[in-house]
Order: sequence, then structure tokens, then C-alpha cells
Amino acid sequence: MSLNEDHTSAADDRLVALAKQGDTEAFQELVFRHRDKIYARAFLMMRNEDEAMDLSQEAWVKSWQRLVQFQGDSSFATWITRIVINLCLDELRRQKKVRSESIEDLQEEAGGVERQMPVEWNNPTEGLEKDELRRRIDAAMDKLSPAHRAVLMLHEFDGLEYKEIAKRIGISIGTVMSRLFYARRRLAILLQGLKRERTE
Repeated sequence: MSLNEDHTSAADDRLVALAKQGDTEAFQELVFRHRDKIYARAFLMMRNEDEAMDLSQEAWVKSWQRLVQFQGDSSFATWITRIVINLCLDELRRQKKVRSESIEDLQEEAGGVERQMPVEWNNPTEGLEKDELRRRIDAAMDKLSPAHRAVLMLHEFDGLEYKEIAKRIGISIGTVMSRLFYARRRLAILLQGLKRERTE
């Protein structure tokens, strides 16, 4: 590509190669292409506009600083998504008050039999008003650990398969399945509890 050629016509991998050589305009094109999606990922995890903006911007700074480490084993979009997810997880851990999750961890890692069981997802929200449902889902999501929340959001909201989730977060497929099973079950229980509170 000549210096005069429009970066908008280049594929991501070509822009990455140019950015590695110091072409800041090529990197700016990558930011332009993916910034909305990266902000959306951060907002889904943090559910706070200011925090999502700060963390998505931090992800872009880190991606520029670490660009030389990007070897192209995955797409650039996958790589930058993993960076922002990890930043969000770190921030959520910092914000979360220290509390024991040893029981959750045992259930998650030892769930050999549960891992083979089909996940029951009987609609626990039937009968709730839309606005109230959103509030109750948010309240229930807040009670999930950051790790469980991330897997649930990537699968349910982004529609990613287990393999893609494992690649983006950097965990095994088995751990994805285990965390997703636990997160779905926990969310269903929480929502059922909230629904009962409403009807009593």
C-alpha cells in the first residue's frame, strides 16, 4: 500500500502491519472500525457509561503499546476484545468487596456431573413488565461474579459459541461450559426469587 492510498480500503491485518511500522493513521482506522463494539463490550460488563468509556479508551492505549506482541493468531477484533474484557474483569474485581466464593468455586470446578446435564432455562421472567424485568435482570446480574457475568454476556447477548468465548477470555472450553451452566442456573434462581417477592 502506498502512503497515499486510502486506509479505509485495507483489511484489518494490513492495517495492523502498517501500524506496527508506526503508521498512526492505520491504527486510527482500526480504532474507527472497532471502537463502538469495544465500548459496547465494556458497557455490557460495567453497565456504567463513564467507566465503559474509560476502560475502552484504556484498551486502545494498551493495544497500541502491545501491538508488536500481536502475532495474528486470532483476528484483531478478537484480540482487542480480549484486552477490554480483561480490563473490565480487573476493574470489577477491584470494586467488589472481598467475600468468599469458595462454595461457588467448588460447584463450578467440581461440577463434572452437572456439566453433562442439559441447562434448564425455563422462562423465569414470565409475567414481569418490561421495565421491571430490565431492573430485575440488572439486579440479578450484579450478584454474579465478574467471571460468570462475562461468559453469560458473551454467549447470551453476543451469541458467541463456547470456542470463541474460550479464545476471547483465555480459558478452556470446559471452563466456559462450567461457568455458563452456573451463571444461567444462578440467574434463574435469582430471578425466580425476585418474581416471588413481587407476587407476595
